[in-house]
Amino acid sequence: MANVVIKKDGTKQPFDPEKIKNSIKMAAQQAGLAEDRVNEIVGQVSVTALQLFAGKEEIATSEIRDKVLSELDNVEPSVSAAWRKYDEEKKKEQ
Repeated sequence: MANVVIKKDGTKQPFDPEKIKNSIKMAAQQAGLAEDRVNEIVGQVSVTALQLFAGKEEIATSEIRDKVLSELDNVEPSVSAAWRKYDEEKKKEQ
């Protein structure tokens, strides 16, 4: 599994798989899914994403985001749509 995450600004920090799980969970809740479905999606997508990062020492946050969203597109498109909507709203605030 990746040990280091490269942030957008170039800084590095330790990889924390809980951040991926929390992001997926927030998006699933925003999509209005039932709690059991939220937990199912978090488990399924986070495991798949973590497997994709297994061979890497470092990974960019943008790559993590792209892989997770791609997996969400396949598993539960409403969740990936909620994530993208959040990203767009966040950009407007900056």
